[in-house]
Amino acid sequence: MGSIGWYIFRTTFGAFLLILFSLTTVIWLTHALRDIDLMTDQGQTILVFIGITGLIIPQLILIIAPIALMIAIAHSLNKLANDSEIIVMNAAGMSPWRLFRAFLTAALVVSAIVAVIGAYVSPKCIRDLRRWAAEVRADLVTNIVQPGRFTTIERGLTFHIRERQANGLLLGIFVDDLRDPNERATFLAEQGQIVKSDKGTFLVLQDGSVQRHPTAQRDPTIVNFDRYAFDLSHFAGGATEGGGGQELNFSVSERYLWELFTPNPKDPVFVKDPGQFPAEMYDRLAAPLYPLAFMVVAYAYLGAPRTTRQSRNLSLISAVGIATLVRFSGFASMVFGIKFPLVRFSGFASMVFGIKFPPALAIQYVALFAVFAFGLNAISRGTIIEPPAFIANTIAMVTERLTRRFAPT
Repeated sequence: MGSIGWYIFRTTFGAFLLILFSLTTVIWLTHALRDIDLMTDQGQTILVFIGITGLIIPQLILIIAPIALMIAIAHSLNKLANDSEIIVMNAAGMSPWRLFRAFLTAALVVSAIVAVIGAYVSPKCIRDLRRWAAEVRADLVTNIVQPGRFTTIERGLTFHIRERQANGLLLGIFVDDLRDPNERATFLAEQGQIVKSDKGTFLVLQDGSVQRHPTAQRDPTIVNFDRYAFDLSHFAGGATEGGGGQELNFSVSERYLWELFTPNPKDPVFVKDPGQFPAEMYDRLAAPLYPLAFMVVAYAYLGAPRTTRQSRNLSLISAVGIATLVRFSGFASMVFGIKFPLVRFSGFASMVFGIKFPPALAIQYVALFAVFAFGLNAISRGTIIEPPAFIANTIAMVTERLTRRFAPT
């Protein structure tokens, strides 16, 4: 690329990393604060809190990375324009494609990162998030429930213990279960202990009673027991993948890319909604194209040399608008692709040799192709893309009126 190309690449990629870190941190904090109860109500440490909530970061990067790249490219081009470097390069006879190659290299690096995250890293982190959260919930009674406190583990389920001994034995157990709208169950036991087996996780109560009060009846029913196993497998998430207990059924967002190519016809998730698999797969395949598309849009609108009288602000706004429409077309394509699939997905071989492509899933590819065709054509011609004159005049008129109205007298 030469010294100029490496200079532009370093400037662009450095700005991209800074913007990506900033945006991801802000959005991650908004998500993480929703799970603050891990520390306040469930007694987890801040390291567990950060670890669990941090596993959503790869999924955020998939959406934020193309946007951060476009902002970084716009920043670099504006910097070059403000320093008159683009005009000097153009006057020296430098081809627009030579400058374009530096931004293309940065976009290819970002596309590779997005491809790896979408194919493996993001599903892996979501799976780990689910397992880790399940482990935390499985340890609620043994570690979180404090003696002398009424602890609500989930809506409608409250635990209370009088004492916890060093060997893990729980004394004076009270469990109030309101999760069933048709019946209230209250358990009282002298002692109990958490037992884990291949069949799940249970709180084994000893020497107690259970009071069941159906909502349709006036009087409750009280039954004494010597031993009673209260099922906690729901909180354990059904054990681990391929391990003991109930097997985890991963959603399509938790599947690796190669698992979306060849889904098991007997998979409960596939049987329930087969349209999710091709929609998710084509969305993952399109994800690495968005950094390239956004790069082409930004360069097509801002890469041509301009005089100081030619404003770049409206071109920047237009580029952002085009990129927004393209990204929303991807979301719409996935939503409608799930709702209106033509056929069930039947593996990689069928996809290569003639699977029927759901029309809705083609929306994002059509939008991406249109962006590439329009942008590359404008770049090759050296066209300065500006909004129509009436839009510029309208914006100038409105700005002038607002300036005069709010100007200090």
